[in-house]
This record gives sequence, C-alpha cells and structure tokens, in this order.
Amino acid sequence: MAGLVVSGTQVSYIGQDCREIPEHLGRDCGHFAKRLDLSFNLLRSLEGLSAFGSLEELILDNNLLGNDLVLPGLPRLHTLTLNKNQIHITDLECLLDHLAKVTPALEYLSLLGNVACPNELVSLEKDEEDYKRYRCFVLHKLPNLKFLDARKVTRQEREEALVRGSFMKVVKPKASSDRVTASPEHHYTPLPSASRDLTNHRGVLGKCRYVYYGKNSEGNRFIRDDQL
Repeated sequence: MAGLVVSGTQVSYIGQDCREIPEHLGRDCGHFAKRLDLSFNLLRSLEGLSAFGSLEELILDNNLLGNDLVLPGLPRLHTLTLNKNQIHITDLECLLDHLAKVTPALEYLSLLGNVACPNELVSLEKDEEDYKRYRCFVLHKLPNLKFLDARKVTRQEREEALVRGSFMKVVKPKASSDRVTASPEHHYTPLPSASRDLTNHRGVLGKCRYVYYGKNSEGNRFIRDDQL
C-alpha cells in the first residue's frame, strides 16, 4: 500500500491527502498498532478509528479536524496531538468533555496551532495571559494531563486549575436576532422645554443625575483657610 509505513507496532500514513481513514488501514493494521500517525492529510472525520482499539499514541497534526471530532473509546491512549487543525476556543469545552470520557488514560495533549490554543502561533493579538487562562481551563477539564502542548504541567498549575479552572471558560456570545430600529436624533438637554424660551425665561429646580465621588467634601472645596 503506497504511503504506508509500518515499524513494529508503529503505523504511519502521512501526507496522502485522504479525507477519511482508509478501511484497509484498519483491517490490516488495527489489531496490532499502538502508535498511529495520520499527519498532513485532509481528515475531517475519524470514522474508522474504532479498528485501532489498542492505540497508545495518536498523531493527527495538520488535518481539517474541528471541535465536532469523535473518537472511539481508546482506554490505553496516553498521547494525542491535534496540532494545526480547525479547533476553535468557543467550543473547546465539548471537545475536552469528550476526551475525558473516551480517553481516560490521556497524559499528553497538544493543540498548538489551533484557534483554541491562544498564542502567537495563531494570533499576534494573543499574549501569555491568554495562554495561561487556556491552560488553566484545559487542566480543570483534564486533571490527569502531565504535558499540555509543549510544556510540562506544574504543581502550581494543577492547584490553580482546581480553584479557578471553571472560571476560565470562554463563552461564545449569543447572536441577537432583534433588529435595531433607528430612532430620530434628539439633542439631549437637562432643561425642560419651557425654560429654553428666551422671551419667557423661568427658573427651574430639578435634580442632577451626576454624583460626586471624590474623597473630599464638595461643600468645603472652595472655602479658604482664613474663612474658617
């Protein structure tokens, strides 16, 4: 089979532009493969992966996988790399919940190069604080990870994830379907209309909507020391 490389329990099928996992790949290699590399393809679905029930490492870098990817139950899988796919931050929670369910032994996860992983690889607008919040949330969802992306998980990160991880979720804003109608332009004035008539001017008593929050008394700010 062209493009297939087998070395012991390691199986590689790299750069073949396949849109799905070939059926014969699972039939021929699924029963013994412990490491599977499907990098640099055009995968949008992982259908057919159920034939690889003994996988311990799965490499899926540089594909077209999104947050809706579905993995079969892989109880022995400890390493999963999804670098440079199409995983977005606003749907990250669903993916992490799925991984927690189907890959209970997962210890190494890498999402570098996805929008879900907010660092300078995907956007110059992101900084180290964005990345720290992302790590905190991922470790909250997957507390057994030992490595996240290219960095070892520290004890301090684990402790912070326990306390703050649930608050680090990025929420997708709801799209409003209400149509905003333009209102005629009105120039604001605090004075009633009767007081604006220059030929019939009257005094006006009203309440101001501004509140002074200064630390000094407003009443005494214009009194000189010699007047006290």
